[in-house]
Amino acid sequence: QVQLVESGGGLVQAGGSLGLSCAGSGLTFSNYAMAWFRQAPGKEREFVATIMGSGGSTIYVDSVKGRFTISRDNAKNTVNLQMNNLKPEDTAVYYCAARPRWIVVRYGTPSEYSYWGQGTQVTVSS
Repeated sequence: QVQLVESGGGLVQAGGSLGLSCAGSGLTFSNYAMAWFRQAPGKEREFVATIMGSGGSTIYVDSVKGRFTISRDNAKNTVNLQMNNLKPEDTAVYYCAARPRWIVVRYGTPSEYSYWGQGTQVTVSS
């Protein structure tokens, strides 16, 4: 049974930092590209960042470039999202997700992902 479990969400003031972590089990972690999505109330789920199976390539949505960093540790089956200089518009539930590593182009499409975590709330106050 595949499980992705996020941790690290919370409440932070604007300009602050938070680190999210996602631990995977029941899957060959390096065979999957990993991503973070987020969903704010009343909005669609939004792609945030992805990292390829080897950890060599990363892609970010424009709104977080230069502020967020995605990383992974295949030995520990974890993927992380370091979020700096947080803004109120970053407030959302953050989800980690896994897609087969051969899916390269449609990385921003939620339906391409095989597994999802339960989500962790991030709230940024102004």
